[in-house]
Amino acid sequence: MSWLGPIHERKVGEQQPYIPFGPFHIRLPFVHYRFEVADFVQGLVMCAVCLGIIPILQEYLGMPFEIAITIVILNGFLYCWHAHLGDPVVPGWITPAIPLLLLWLKTFPEGVPRMHALIAFEFELGLFALFLGMTGLARRFVDLVPDALKAGILIGAGIAAIRLVFETGGRFDKYPWTITIAIGFAFFILFSNFFKSLRPKHKIFKFVSDLGLLPALLLAIPIAPLLGELPWPTIQWGFTVPDFYTLFTEWTPFSSRIGFPPIELYLACAPLVAATYIVLFGDLIQVEALVDEARVFRHGDENVHFDANRNNIIVGMRNVGMSMFGPDLSMCGPIWAAMQVVECERYKHGREAMDSLFGGVASFRLGTFFAYFLMPIVSLVKPILPIALSLTMLVQGYVSVRIGVLKARTYNDLGVAGVVGAVLISRGAAYAFGVGIILCLLIYGRDFFRRWQAYNKVDDPVFNSTIDIEEPKPEPESLKVAAG
Repeated sequence: MSWLGPIHERKVGEQQPYIPFGPFHIRLPFVHYRFEVADFVQGLVMCAVCLGIIPILQEYLGMPFEIAITIVILNGFLYCWHAHLGDPVVPGWITPAIPLLLLWLKTFPEGVPRMHALIAFEFELGLFALFLGMTGLARRFVDLVPDALKAGILIGAGIAAIRLVFETGGRFDKYPWTITIAIGFAFFILFSNFFKSLRPKHKIFKFVSDLGLLPALLLAIPIAPLLGELPWPTIQWGFTVPDFYTLFTEWTPFSSRIGFPPIELYLACAPLVAATYIVLFGDLIQVEALVDEARVFRHGDENVHFDANRNNIIVGMRNVGMSMFGPDLSMCGPIWAAMQVVECERYKHGREAMDSLFGGVASFRLGTFFAYFLMPIVSLVKPILPIALSLTMLVQGYVSVRIGVLKARTYNDLGVAGVVGAVLISRGAAYAFGVGIILCLLIYGRDFFRRWQAYNKVDDPVFNSTIDIEEPKPEPESLKVAAG
C-alpha cells in the first residue's frame, strides 16, 4: 500500500490507505481520505454543543469568556487526532461524568485550590487511560467491577446531571420556559415512539432525527428572547482570536499563579478517576458495536475496525495534554455518541454517500474546529450556551439512568445500584465505591470475584430472581366457579 497513494486506490475489503506509525495509522486530509462536504457543513453548526461547556468553565472556575473559548479551541484541535491517528470515531466529552466532577470540585474553594483539583484529576485520568490502553488491560479492569456497582455509578451520574439543571437557583430557575420547550422538543425527536414511526416515512423527519440536539438548539435561539429569558444574539463578523498566552501564563500548572497540585490531591481523586473510567468504558463498548454494525451493513467493502486500546491511548494523551495546557471540565472522552450514530448511518448509504468512515468522522470534526474561529457562528449561539448545556445534561441524564437500570441483572443488583447512586450524589465517588464494595461482598460473598460478564446468575440462588416480567397467576378455582 502506497503511504501517499490516492484514496481511490482502496479496493473492496481493504483498509483505507495510511502511514503506519506504531499503534497509529496516520491519515492526511485529501491524501488518505476523501473530504466529505456534508459532514463538514454539519460540523460547522453542531459546534454549538461543544461551546456549551463555556458557561460551566465561567461559573465553576471563574474563567473569562476569552479563556474559556480558547480551551474549547484547544480541545477541538485534539478532537481531530482520533480519525487522523486511525480511530474511526467522533470523539467528545465524558458527558455522564461531568456532574460527578462538578460535585467533587465544589468541595474545594474557588480559585487555585479548585484548579489544582481539576488538574490532578484530569492528569491522573489521562495516565490511567494511557496505562490501560498500552497494556491492553482496559476490558479486564471493567470486567472485575460487579454489574451492581456499574449500574449504581451510571444511575448516580444520570441523576446528578438532571440535578445540575433543576437544583435551586440553577439554570431551570433562570430559563424555565426556554428549557421546558427546548427539552420537550428534543425528547420528542430523540426518544418518542411516534416520531420514530414517522422517520422512515418522510425524508424531512429522518433529516431532523439525524441532527440530534441541533433542532432543539436552533429552536431556543428565537424562543429565549421572545419569552424574555435571554437576549437576542448580536451577530459579530470576523474571526475568533484565541488567547493562548494568557491561558498558559495564568491558568495552567506552569503559571506562577496556579502551579502544580500537591501530591495528596492525586490520591484524593483516585476513586473519581475509577468511576469516570467505568463511564468511559461504556462508551467504548457502544462505539465498537456501532462500527461493527456499519462495516457489516456495507458488506465489508472497507476493512474498518475499532481498536479500544488505541482509543484509550489517544484519550489518555488528550487528557494529559489538556491538564497541562488547558484544564477542562468536559474532559476528553472517546465518543460523541449522538454524532457517531449519525456518521455510521450516513456511512451505511454506500461509498457514494461516504467513501470511508474515516473521511466522514474526520470531516465532521474539522468542521467543528473550523467553526470555533467564525465569529458569526459563535456570536449566534453565545446567548443560548446555558440552554445548550442544560439540554446536553438532561438528555445525558435520561440515557445514563436508562442504561444504568438495564445494567442491573437481578433485583439485588438494582437494590445495590440505588444505594450506590444515592451515596455517589450525596457523598462522592470515594464513599460510593466503599459502600458498593461492602454491599457486594455482604450480598454476593465470594462470587464478587467471579468474571461477571460470563457468569450465569440465573441458575444461582444467591442472586435472587432475575428482573423479568412476572407471568400472570392462574385464577383461583373459587373465582372461576363464581364467574361461571
